[in-house]
Amino acid sequence: MRKNLSLLLSLALACFVFAGCGGNAAKGEKERQSFHVVTSFYPMYIATLNITKGIEGVEVVNMTKPQTGCLHDYQLTTEDMKKLEKADAFVINGGGMENFLDKVVKQQKKLSVVDASQDIELLQDKDGPNPHVWVSVTDAIKQVKNISEQLAVLDPKHAEAYRKNTEEYVEKLEKLKKDMHAELDDLPHRDIVTFHEAFPYFAQEFHLHIVSVVEREPGTEPSPKELEDTVAQVQALPVKVLFTEPQYSKGAAETIARETGAKIYSLDPVVTGAADGSALDAYIMAMQKNAAVLKEALQ
Repeated sequence: MRKNLSLLLSLALACFVFAGCGGNAAKGEKERQSFHVVTSFYPMYIATLNITKGIEGVEVVNMTKPQTGCLHDYQLTTEDMKKLEKADAFVINGGGMENFLDKVVKQQKKLSVVDASQDIELLQDKDGPNPHVWVSVTDAIKQVKNISEQLAVLDPKHAEAYRKNTEEYVEKLEKLKKDMHAELDDLPHRDIVTFHEAFPYFAQEFHLHIVSVVEREPGTEPSPKELEDTVAQVQALPVKVLFTEPQYSKGAAETIARETGAKIYSLDPVVTGAADGSALDAYIMAMQKNAAVLKEALQ
């Protein structure tokens, strides 16, 4: 009797251990089958979310906090590197936006980098290539296609799902582009003053003329001479308007406005926003608002 009881207990214990090991093995197998995508900052996060929407087994996380903004002087953190260690793909804007990329590639030699700006012609400014291509809807569409095509190569299992999502999102972006041209193409005034080098691609697409860029690098205060020159340029405009960005201080704009009587408006380069499901439509909604702001300001 005791032998039988011992045997039953041993069998039960063996089954428990086996089931536990089987469960862990299944969990480990599931993790191995998942495809982990890390994006460098918010515009890339929005695009990649739309490409991967609803695809089981594909996870997208943004490396930086959704309020980080542009990555001009961004310093990598330990948390960033931990995210990249788990990544199967790292989606970047490219064009020189991610100055830290060499460090990442050096430390994560097996990391696959997806360059969203591949084969996009970059505008040049005094500091070299301007990387803010996503602010043009046309170039944003190119970036979405670039990301999708490169993800499909890295993750062929989900290639067809990426393609379908991309077609759906590009259709929305094409409609956005058409609607914005209908709103902006006949504006009587086209001269604008901005406070960051984020809008040359946007201006090129919608035939606007950037008269002056007050703070070429966000957070840098213009010199007294630069302020004086901008005041003179604004005073010469038939419609005196200044366009700040919601991510940065309005200090310099308010100074210029006091001197010229100019009105201050805000244009959003879509570099910050929510990290939840609303991010799917964040680019489209921000661009629609930008069109409405420009139409009001430049009539």
